[in-house]
Amino acid sequence: MLKSLNLTYDEIIENSINEIVKYLKAEYVLSKRSIALLLLQGDTDMMESVKKNEGSSFVKISGIVNEVKKHYDKPLNYIVSLNRQKKVEEITDKYVKKTDKSENNITDLLSRITMNPITGIPILLLVLYFGLYKFVGEFGAGTIVDFLEADIFEAYINPWVNSLVTAYIPWHWLQELIAREYGIVTLGIRYAVAIILPIVGTFFIAFSIIEDTGYLPRLALLVDRIFKKIGLNGRAVIPMTLGFGCDTMATMVSRTLETKRERVIATLLLALAIPCSAQLGVILALLSGQSVALVVWVVFVALVFLFIGFLTSKLMPGSKPSFYMEVPPLRLPKLSNVLVKTYTRIQWYFVEILPLFIVASVLIWFGNLTGLFDYVISLMEPLVNFVGLPDEAAEAFLFGFFRRDYGAAGLYDLQKAGALSPRQLAVAASTLTLFVPCIAQFSMTIKERGTKAAIAMAAFIFPFAFVAGFVLNWVLVTFKVLP
Repeated sequence: MLKSLNLTYDEIIENSINEIVKYLKAEYVLSKRSIALLLLQGDTDMMESVKKNEGSSFVKISGIVNEVKKHYDKPLNYIVSLNRQKKVEEITDKYVKKTDKSENNITDLLSRITMNPITGIPILLLVLYFGLYKFVGEFGAGTIVDFLEADIFEAYINPWVNSLVTAYIPWHWLQELIAREYGIVTLGIRYAVAIILPIVGTFFIAFSIIEDTGYLPRLALLVDRIFKKIGLNGRAVIPMTLGFGCDTMATMVSRTLETKRERVIATLLLALAIPCSAQLGVILALLSGQSVALVVWVVFVALVFLFIGFLTSKLMPGSKPSFYMEVPPLRLPKLSNVLVKTYTRIQWYFVEILPLFIVASVLIWFGNLTGLFDYVISLMEPLVNFVGLPDEAAEAFLFGFFRRDYGAAGLYDLQKAGALSPRQLAVAASTLTLFVPCIAQFSMTIKERGTKAAIAMAAFIFPFAFVAGFVLNWVLVTFKVLP
């Protein structure tokens, strides 16, 4: 039989818990002591629930919580967590036997150098270079995409599908829906399977390896000081890193951040300046042969991320976030874990994302059939000209409305056709990265942050992306950085 664990706090917190419990009259799933602790720690969901169920008593409960906060110079959730950590250490000291091994000393050394800014930043750059640039950007977006797109789809599948629909389908509109330039198979499935899937797949492998080693919590501690300047803390590295996989998923994960202020800032930065794995991979493939353009894109997007984050943190009211995190030991990644995580995420991609490519193809087909597509492209041409891009880029940006990676894949086609100079590649990649969030991410933002917040973010991002692109193009032309 398990013995109950009695965890008590100092006299001030214990007295406040007892006072709050007296005012909790409604029935809850959790114990009233647990609810009181959550209220003291500022849990917003529990605050809303108690406010709804207790009515006028909530004012008195809030008064107790505010009074307790005055006795401490740190947030109450930090104080409560320290007490719990102390109890955990007491239990582990009593029942866990520790042995000194040389390999543990090596692990401890590696753990420390990954969290020290002097050594941790070069390690992070190495992880990004080999994990994202070489593996995802060159191997996934280069080698695999070239094979699937050129050697499989363009050489065999697309011609075969085009000949089939021509031979057996007499209706031109149905032929265009299935095949040809904007067909479900020749455009939607080609983009999803031949261009985006290899990039997403290689990213998921790289991310699963990084995740399984225990490196992510160390990365959180490493970037905590920088993130505090933009209104976040180290914990936000989790949704931000996930954003490089899928911004829609990352927007959902941002709910784990402590305060509403942090969640809003994180959502805005995800929508604005974090490219998803497919978009990132295509952009890396586009710029891999232009090292200066690649550096320009990285520096520009990073500066926008930091500037908008800093500006938002100054304009949005709220207290500075606190940060503490349990750091697991470093370990070698386990193959079975990496394979299971990668398989699960790719399965999610096929279930959630592949249908969106098909829907996007249908919408593009419908727009092209009715002439609406050409009309919208004509409206967007002055915008892309404004940032120094040719008219043909308008179609890629229109694709970006449906999915960002769809738009990046459109740029990939333009680059293959030699329609963009190195300067235009850098400007197009930067502007498209900052472009409005895709439909899936926009829908998730509505769900997580509300309709008004989602519309406000999109209304800010759309003009900002083109103004930022114009400024970048002007700088590159004026200082002759790129031809």
